[in-house]
Amino acid sequence: MKLLVLGATGQSGQFLVSQALQQGHEVTALVRNVTKLTIQHKNLKVVEANIFSAELLSGHFQGQDAVISCLGFPYKIFSAISGYTDSMEAIVAAMRLATVNRVITMTSWYTSPESGQNAPLMVRFLLLPLIRSVLTNMKQMEDYLEKECSDLSWTVVRPPGLQNVPATDKEILTHEGYFVPDPNGYPVTNSVARGDVACFMPSLLNSNEWIKKGVAMCTN
Repeated sequence: MKLLVLGATGQSGQFLVSQALQQGHEVTALVRNVTKLTIQHKNLKVVEANIFSAELLSGHFQGQDAVISCLGFPYKIFSAISGYTDSMEAIVAAMRLATVNRVITMTSWYTSPESGQNAPLMVRFLLLPLIRSVLTNMKQMEDYLEKECSDLSWTVVRPPGLQNVPATDKEILTHEGYFVPDPNGYPVTNSVARGDVACFMPSLLNSNEWIKKGVAMCTN
C-alpha cells in the first residue's frame, strides 16, 4: 500500500517507518524537520510539512491508501495541551479533501480517567497525574474521531508504556478498551516494545476488525 506516516521522526515513528518498509509498503513520511529522519530506502519519500494545516497536508495525502499517525506532544503540568486534537482535525480535513478514507493513530492506555483504577500504585498515583494533560487531550482526540468522523475508517491504537526497543517475537494481545486486563481485571503489563507497536499498526490494514474502534494492545 501507499502509506503516509506522521510523527516519523519520533522514536515510535522511526520504528513504524522501518516496519512499513519491511512489509513492502511505499511510505511518505511527513515531518517537521527532514534532517531528523535518517532512514533511507527506495520506497521512502520524506517531505517537510505543517501538520496543523489541512490545505498544506492535503496535497501530500493525494493518492495515499492510508494515514498512520505517531504524533506525540509533551505534557504540561499546569496547563492543558491541544496538539492531538489540533493535528487530528487538520489530518481529517486533509483526508476529506484528498478522498483518503483510512487512518490509524496512536494514543495510550488509560486515556479514560476511570480506567486507571486497577493500575499499579506508582502508575496510578504518580505517572497518570503527571501526564494527565496528555491523556486528556488524547481522549478528546478519540472522542472527536468517534463523534465527528463517521465517514472515515479510523482506528485508535492504545499501547502501555513504550520501551525504545525493536520488535520481539512475543504474541500480541488486544482488548477493546483502555488497557489489556488479566482474568482478574488488572493490567497484564506496564510496557511494550515500540517495535511491536510499529508492527501492529500497519497490520491493521489487513483487516476490518478494529475499524471505528479503539484497541488496547500489548505483548504476552
